[in-house]
Amino acid sequence: MQKRTKISIKPRYVFVVMIIVCAALLIVSFKVNSSSGPVTQAVSDIITPMQSGLDKLGGFFTDKLKYFRTIESLTAENEELKEKLASIKEDNKTLLQSRYELNDLKKLYDLDENYADFPKVAARVIYKNSTNWYNSFVIDKGSDDGIKTGMNVIAGNGLVGIVTRTGHNNSTVRSIIDDSSNVSGMLLNTSDTCMVKGDLKTMDKGYISVTDIKKDAEIKDGYEVVTSYISTKYHPGILIGYIKDITVDSSNMTESAKLTPAVDFSKLDMVLIITKEKEKLY
Repeated sequence: MQKRTKISIKPRYVFVVMIIVCAALLIVSFKVNSSSGPVTQAVSDIITPMQSGLDKLGGFFTDKLKYFRTIESLTAENEELKEKLASIKEDNKTLLQSRYELNDLKKLYDLDENYADFPKVAARVIYKNSTNWYNSFVIDKGSDDGIKTGMNVIAGNGLVGIVTRTGHNNSTVRSIIDDSSNVSGMLLNTSDTCMVKGDLKTMDKGYISVTDIKKDAEIKDGYEVVTSYISTKYHPGILIGYIKDITVDSSNMTESAKLTPAVDFSKLDMVLIITKEKEKLY
């Protein structure tokens, strides 16, 4: 018994044939006059359901087109809003930066008033070493601006350090917290002299060292330490910091203490350089 061969017709071909038939029927419906009632009715019976289906299909595609246009419009609006938000963030960042700069300038102005007897030049910090602290850094003023080595540098509430090198348009500053720094100090309340020594290790705990305080000095925690009159490098009376945790040395002749610096050495943006050099005592 022979097997029947199955005939497979692709749907797209059927669709094309249906379109051709519909087109033909439409032409016939226009050509046939009103007297051809049965033919017209037959054509109408075939075309009407197809027309209804085409209307629904057209409505479906119209709705989809509107949907995609809406999506496209919303996407464009979203991109525009993103651009506006980025612009607002940038403006806000600029305003915050301006506010910080104004605060820094106000602090410098107040500091300038506190040390009005000294001529000063403002400078911005442009580079620091890789440590957590500003123990050595570079400022944007140099020999062309009248800066010389040995000039004192102040910021915040007091002493920062001293200029150790100058270029034409920049200078290097070593701060009082650096391991190589030694500042001759004085207890403001008692006029007792001492030595303030930089120490980056203890600075991680928030303090540096004060040594060589005479044993019978009447001092207390919180007393201010300023630069002394006998210092060969620093002008007298500049606030260095505040002492705490006073202890008697093993020699039983002197005392030592911890000193909390008056300046925040974790962040320095602008400083003042005292352009008057310390007069040599000898």
